[in-house]
Amino acid sequence: MSNKVSQVKAAFTISKYSLLATLKSPTSVVFSLLFPIIFIVVFGAMVGDKLPAMKIAIAPGSDTSGAVYKAISSVPLLTLQQPGSPAQMKEDLERGRISAIMNIEALNAGTALPHYLVHIQTSAASAANARLLKTLVNEALNQLNSKAFPNNPAIATLSAEELPGRAYHSIDFILPGQLGFSLLMAGVYGSSYLLFSLRQNLVLRRLRVAPLRRRSIIAGEMLSRLFFHIISFIIMVLLGYYAFRFTLVNGLDTFIEMLLFSLLGLFIFMGIGFIISGMVQNENAISPIANTVVLPQILLCGLFFPVENYPLWLQHFCNLLPLTFFVDGLRKIAFDGRHIWELSRQLAGLLVWTLLILPLSIRSFKWE
Repeated sequence: MSNKVSQVKAAFTISKYSLLATLKSPTSVVFSLLFPIIFIVVFGAMVGDKLPAMKIAIAPGSDTSGAVYKAISSVPLLTLQQPGSPAQMKEDLERGRISAIMNIEALNAGTALPHYLVHIQTSAASAANARLLKTLVNEALNQLNSKAFPNNPAIATLSAEELPGRAYHSIDFILPGQLGFSLLMAGVYGSSYLLFSLRQNLVLRRLRVAPLRRRSIIAGEMLSRLFFHIISFIIMVLLGYYAFRFTLVNGLDTFIEMLLFSLLGLFIFMGIGFIISGMVQNENAISPIANTVVLPQILLCGLFFPVENYPLWLQHFCNLLPLTFFVDGLRKIAFDGRHIWELSRQLAGLLVWTLLILPLSIRSFKWE
């Protein structure tokens, strides 16, 4: 009996210390607990029974007090925006930022039963949503007629036109995200593992004897990553352009501006890698820490699906992450035709992150 008791006690003792060892292991905690929680929160918040709402700009002068506007605004998949300037709305429509411009006009206002003309403008950039939009508006008008005015002629007439505009292909969204993904992975993982390896193998210790400053070593590492990034960038953009019709609005000029804009992202992500390499004491700790930094940005920064798909409270956080600023800037340069100096919000965000990361990366640099 005593032998059985001792065996049970030994089993519990082993399980106790094994559990403590597991909890003290960063790899076990991150991969077994933290990552699943992040996946559950992100995809649970994003995935639901509803499709993403289509943004509809209401034209200035539209009747927004009548029954027709109320019926259309009650459609769950439609988000009606307040009127803006005609030029801005047209630009948003041509570049796919909104699905349509809607004008609701009361033809015989002041009568007991006015007749409305609902006019919808779409563009080639939002062609994928045009048919669904017409169906939803027609259904809303038919329900209004059948419920409120069953014995009268149709209360509204729907008309539609398509404005010329660039077709927005899925590659126009995906490729900038993959450029950001590539830069993030190369900057964070590549720099952290390389610097740690140089320190562990005493290479940095030998370099310390030479008349070199830390900034020189960091600059050299950044240059090597820059050359690698340029090669990767050229391959991915050319593949997207020739194989999948990726949009480069101004051709070679757009390509060069995208490449120059990538430098800010490179500095930030490499700086994060330097900080991680200075924090860890052994190579096994690099991956969990790097994953903790990288994975949330992969999920939250619009690489694979729009940030607008998330709840509003989560969007505010997503829009503060450096990869979001970077990917948004690339998309605006490539498809919208913006110049770098026109990206005030994206530039400001990346510059703030650069000012935060670079001093920390230099300070965390260790020779041995």
